Amino acid sequence: MSAIISSLTNDQRKKLLSLFNHPQLHLLYKASVHGFEANQFHNRCDRQGPTVCVAYNSSGLVFGAYAAKDFAQTNQNVIDEQAFLYSISEERPRPLRVGVTAAQPAFVDGATGPNFGAKESAPGAAYNFNPVDMHGNNLALTEFEVYRVEDMGGLLTKPWRNLQWTEDKRQLLKEQIQSYKPDVNGVKEARVLMVGPVGAGKSSFFNSINSVFRGGMTSRAISGTAGKSVTTQFRTYTIKAGKGGLPVPLVLCDTMGLEESPDAGLDPDDVINICKGHVQDRYQFSPSAPLQEGTPGYKKHTTLKDKIHCVVYLADASKVSLMSQKMLDKFAAIRKKTNQMGVPQILLLTKIDEACPLVQNDLKNVYHSVYIQQKAREVSQSMGIPLSCIIPVKNYSEELELDPEVDVLLLSAVEQMLNYADSFFENLEPETDPCDLYNSNDSPTSGLQKKQFVD
Repeated sequence: MSAIISSLTNDQRKKLLSLFNHPQLHLLYKASVHGFEANQFHNRCDRQGPTVCVAYNSSGLVFGAYAAKDFAQTNQNVIDEQAFLYSISEERPRPLRVGVTAAQPAFVDGATGPNFGAKESAPGAAYNFNPVDMHGNNLALTEFEVYRVEDMGGLLTKPWRNLQWTEDKRQLLKEQIQSYKPDVNGVKEARVLMVGPVGAGKSSFFNSINSVFRGGMTSRAISGTAGKSVTTQFRTYTIKAGKGGLPVPLVLCDTMGLEESPDAGLDPDDVINICKGHVQDRYQFSPSAPLQEGTPGYKKHTTLKDKIHCVVYLADASKVSLMSQKMLDKFAAIRKKTNQMGVPQILLLTKIDEACPLVQNDLKNVYHSVYIQQKAREVSQSMGIPLSCIIPVKNYSEELELDPEVDVLLLSAVEQMLNYADSFFENLEPETDPCDLYNSNDSPTSGLQKKQFVD
């Protein structure tokens, strides 16, 4: 399914956000997409924490209600002192806000749609408002949406991670990356595999890194916003420092996106084949079955330089809380097998500017943002990845020119990838047998625990 788009205009969204303190909105339910039935509302909105309902009528008004407490179908009147009704119109510079009457139930937590007001209470007892001002006496809805409301928490006085944002730092990072050399004979570059859900930004990350070293915007990897994975092949991308320049000692490997369904998206077993070096460039993924030995696209004989030296997961910062258990299970299956192979792993928290307006206003706020820190901790806990291995980044998306601050964040992420690739090489056993140069054994640790030398 394609991404579900909010019906709020920019002006309506700004007015709605003005009702909260440092808010972030996540669209949970859209009636025109999911259906106007009560069960569809509850399937997506129950036990989601604070929510705001947004109703659109044929008069062009936007109105609704905020509840700080869960919908849970308890069939009880709910006391919620933070609840309120609101109305937004073009004529009013600020939204109309009507708080719940003290000691009155804010809403009925039943099996129907959202019902603000209490059972068996007198009209106007819970909320005192003029229907003309609230919705123009027009309850003929053209659309209805529900958003989860997160308090972003503002900015920390002290950053939770230090980063220099200077041009000197940018140039130093580029030079260090370009001069990187693995401490293993026969291996000239680090191979990094990118894995993540559809839309997490894998292809965009490569395009962004390629743009930084090329000195201008590039789009070698196909990227987009489709509901299905735009990438359908396994691609290994090299990077050059400038047009016609020397190659950067880094290969970024792009994959098909992960999807919830077991028969859609990238198969976790294909990730293992890639890590072992068995998947050839431009192999066409098949969601129905992983690559098998003897089939087209399978590379039987591999050396250390064919294998993956670091796995990079990508997760959309604004969707961390919405990641399903099925998706988390896929990540867990991949992590378990890559751990067995001794491959280091990090996670890039992408789209941080879309997730946090404070970061969108100033990228240097990324490590001051309470919200981004919370998302990093949340994904650390849900996926079992240490917080030190989680790196926020912003890909180039709509820009036509490079931004030094974006470059610093991107290059810092690449620096960590190379550091982790070094950890992979250092963990290899120094003893080697020339017969181990070529490995076709599919055991989890085969060929990865012995340092391979090519003279």
